[in-house]
Amino acid sequence: MATAYLSMGSNLGDRLAFLRSGVKGLVAAPGVRVVKLSSIYETTPVGVTGQPDYLNLVAAIETGLTPHELLSTCLAIEKENGRERSVRWGARTLDLDILLYDDVQMETDDLVIPHPRMKERAFVLVPLLEIEPEIVVLGQPASVWLKQIPDKGQEVRYFASTHEWIA
Repeated sequence: MATAYLSMGSNLGDRLAFLRSGVKGLVAAPGVRVVKLSSIYETTPVGVTGQPDYLNLVAAIETGLTPHELLSTCLAIEKENGRERSVRWGARTLDLDILLYDDVQMETDDLVIPHPRMKERAFVLVPLLEIEPEIVVLGQPASVWLKQIPDKGQEVRYFASTHEWIA
């Protein structure tokens, strides 16, 4: 079994319901066991402005799936939740990204692990550090990456707990 970390976000419709549905999709997915969930954080959009704020969380999972099988599972969960891919970094009902998968480093046309922009995104690092305070990303503690992020409007605000979601 591999340990992987997934980022989940939503900024369209009932954001909380989409996150909950995404977690339920992971819990129901064959070959996936959700181990931990961070709290939910509300964040301003990065990349494309003029869209609603996001709700974000990070899930730690154990999986027997390969990285590409896990990607397929995440894409299927997104699709089940009405995800449409029309604008890069645009608004979405549900977004699932593979951040880390054990110590795997890979780059293919459709998947890069570790996630190529995770060390630049407070909305990923804050919830990741909540559930794994000592985690190392690309040879450096994630806490160091977080301190290196320039303050460019990446405000991360606590929104809600998820403690009952996988009880």
